[in-house]
Amino acid sequence: MNVQELLRERHVPYEAITHRDVYDAQRLAQELHVPGREVAKTVLLRADHAYAYIVAVLPATKTIDLQKVSDAFGGSKIELATELEIKERCFDCEMGVLPPFGSQYDMKTLVEESLTQDEEIVFEGNDHHEAIRMRYEDFHHIEEPLVARFAVQPD
Repeated sequence: MNVQELLRERHVPYEAITHRDVYDAQRLAQELHVPGREVAKTVLLRADHAYAYIVAVLPATKTIDLQKVSDAFGGSKIELATELEIKERCFDCEMGVLPPFGSQYDMKTLVEESLTQDEEIVFEGNDHHEAIRMRYEDFHHIEEPLVARFAVQPD
């Protein structure tokens, strides 16, 4: 799945931003001179011992509370997936890149509620040197994610 092709097929306006290679959402925010709370990072979660996978989308400035994710999924056992599991599921992306469109990989998508208040979100495309800026409303319309409060400020 190519993010830009998906957005073009759905007739969704977006901006593709080419930048130096970066390998995490906080550095992406710095590279693009965007507040970290406006950059959406994605984390792959394993549910019930790999019975299902979840793409969690949250602000770059926050971390995941696995118990809150578990509660959102009815008590499922939730764990962080490995880089290898990301690559196996997102084989068309560079190693370590996980677009926020879990549905395109037969996975559920979970969005941190605080992101729904942003007019726009910025996230990695299919590689470490391309970012996508689009309206959150358009993202929500395409992806239809589960929205919950599951992110916390790191200590």
